[in-house]
Amino acid sequence: MTPLQLAPESVTSPESVSPAQWRGPLFVAGTWRSGTSLLYALLNKHPQISLMYEADLFLLRPSFWMPGAASKRLARWDLWNGALRRHSLDSGQIPTTGSRFPVAMKDAYQEYARMKGAQIWGDKSVAFYHTLDRLVRDFPDARVIFLWRDLADICRSIFRAKKAEPFISVRGVTRTIMRHKALKEQCDYLVSLGFPVHQIQYETMIKDPTNVMAGVCRFLGLPFVPAMASLKGADRSAIHEGKHHALVNSERIVSSHERSEVLPLQVKRKIERYVALWHEESGGTWPAFPPPQNSDSRKPSLRERLVDQALFRCMRTFESTVALFFCFAPFWFLKGYRAYKRRILGHNLEV
Repeated sequence: MTPLQLAPESVTSPESVSPAQWRGPLFVAGTWRSGTSLLYALLNKHPQISLMYEADLFLLRPSFWMPGAASKRLARWDLWNGALRRHSLDSGQIPTTGSRFPVAMKDAYQEYARMKGAQIWGDKSVAFYHTLDRLVRDFPDARVIFLWRDLADICRSIFRAKKAEPFISVRGVTRTIMRHKALKEQCDYLVSLGFPVHQIQYETMIKDPTNVMAGVCRFLGLPFVPAMASLKGADRSAIHEGKHHALVNSERIVSSHERSEVLPLQVKRKIERYVALWHEESGGTWPAFPPPQNSDSRKPSLRERLVDQALFRCMRTFESTVALFFCFAPFWFLKGYRAYKRRILGHNLEV
């Protein structure tokens, strides 16, 4: 594959699923800064699609272990990431008596779809890289769209976002690399089970949004709406505030590519080593960008891979600990913590 040959869309859709009967859920997965916010905005322009934006209720699944805690569950969710506020959801319209996670999640997400008059509900999240295998057990009728982007460009976007928003950490390059691979493992797992999966390349979406979104509609069994190929009039109200979302908040679909290089040399080399390894493991099929180079490209040493995996596990443990904190900490403490964070950072953010 040459740099000018964009990777084709990839679809896995079992014949037993009838598109005319399907009503969700739809999950959109990708790594941070891979273009998932753009894809989310385009998808929600279809009148029959109403996805929530990083509502991530599934990360608070442990809160459903507590009997009798339903009355505070929605409030904890909103303190976690402002999901109710960002989506203008009235907690009074969402049933709180359900003690099972799948029922509660479906009720909340379908209420958001009902507000728009849409039938397909779901979520777009960068946290799906380690949760889809469990979610599809809870929702066996789910369909998943994976968005891939050149890993080096993802990291460039992170570094540029750091300039726009100082709170963004650039220490997570290793985490980004590991998440990228973990998401691929989730994708391969779903494909092996025969789940309906649709894969999109970011570079293709930017170059030809009409054909890409038409392909998405075919995957979902929906008529194509030409407005889905443009950001004009898109609803971005649920997207987190911040200058790092300037492109998706514009009216035109544009690439964030810049000529000036922002990646430190050691970061570029690390990315190149992992991409070379993945090309070797996949027979040159993944990742599609950049295309495979010569077969003797340097790959990460065993020591580097073991260290990176250990760091990634530590990061995962920290993320899980924060989620557990919001599941079980006293409610009054969470309210004070969130108020403090808002004062310090100046706007509402995820934890």
